[in-house]
Amino acid sequence: MTTNSIFPVIPAADVARSRDFYVRLLELDVVFDGGWYVQLQQRRTEAVQLGIVQRDHDTIPDGFRTPPAGVLVSVEVDDVDDVHGRAVAAGLPVALSLRSEDFGQRHFMTTDPDGLLVDVITVIPYAEHVAESGAVAGGGADESAAGVR
Repeated sequence: MTTNSIFPVIPAADVARSRDFYVRLLELDVVFDGGWYVQLQQRRTEAVQLGIVQRDHDTIPDGFRTPPAGVLVSVEVDDVDDVHGRAVAAGLPVALSLRSEDFGQRHFMTTDPDGLLVDVITVIPYAEHVAESGAVAGGGADESAAGVR
């Protein structure tokens, strides 16, 4: 078996509102918009995709037509500071302030219009104590989060 793609599909109360949020925050292009379902894609590669579905649509089974909960969508970008600046300028909620983590991420978190937590990340080098701890696959002091995929 070959897996060709894995991407999240987010249930939304208002698909157009969520579409506009992700297009503005992540500069994604709309490649399909059927009203009840939208497919977004990164401009330079088909490898980055996000679906948004009307959560009360017939394709969503009864019992699953609720706001998203308990899920965190992580999005890796090349310049988290730029995305953070645009998010703040747009008045988006900031659930976690922009910061650098010892485990190899500079990130902040916002929430989408339905309350889904979105973690926007740029990979940075691990702190030395993390790189030397054995936690990093193939780890060593010269390893960075970017080198481990």
